[in-house]
Amino acid sequence: MSLKIACLQLDIAFGNPEKNRTHVEEKMKEALAEKPDVIVLPELWDTAYDLTRLDEIADVNAEKARQFFSQFAKQHSINIVAGSVAKKTDQGVTNTMYVFDREGREVSQYNKLHLFKLMDEHLFLQPGEFKNLFTLENSLCAGVICYDIRFPEWIRVHTSAGAEVLFVVAQWPAPRLSHWKALLVSRAIENQCYVVACNRIGNDPNNTFAGHSLIIDPWGEILAEANDQEQILTGVIDLSTVKDIRKQIPVFTDRRTEFY
Repeated sequence: MSLKIACLQLDIAFGNPEKNRTHVEEKMKEALAEKPDVIVLPELWDTAYDLTRLDEIADVNAEKARQFFSQFAKQHSINIVAGSVAKKTDQGVTNTMYVFDREGREVSQYNKLHLFKLMDEHLFLQPGEFKNLFTLENSLCAGVICYDIRFPEWIRVHTSAGAEVLFVVAQWPAPRLSHWKALLVSRAIENQCYVVACNRIGNDPNNTFAGHSLIIDPWGEILAEANDQEQILTGVIDLSTVKDIRKQIPVFTDRRTEFY
């Protein structure tokens, strides 16, 4: 089975959720012209890294985002990996990914497990505690957020459970663009899975972001790569390839977990 992916590589207005929601809706409607099966958004597309104001601007229980994406997915019969949003709860604010299927059902939510101290996430966000496995189009998928890709053991938790597609949503800074590409290609090769990675572009008061969203096959070959400008990146993934490659080089059955 094949899936057409559309990654929305966006610039994000710092600390302006209303402006960002309008922009996201415009770009999602634009992406429909590509007739994708899945639309993917970047990390914290609603607030950007305006962390000090999250108590003021975060989406309470992510209600606005969840309602919008559910309705959009159902109306247009499309799967949405809705990046992540700043979700405000009584326990604090989380960096939370949501996924919706073609019927508008919320099939997953995931709070970022690994908080990035270099950007002060640990001072303003609560960490997640659970993995993120979900099914789209009868295929098991996984989703992680940005810094998570530096922890291969966390990715392997998901792929050893059978995930065939890894969705990565990010605000990855430009100075470490080479790491972004190397890590994502490595995660694809070692896990024999597709990697769909949607990054943002633009600037905030402290950072410049890399763009270069990627769609990578299980051999580590880059199928599609964006530049450093706002762009809708599309590509087609063939899920039968995952099963074939896992048979050719049986990494998962050859693991010796008694030693690690």
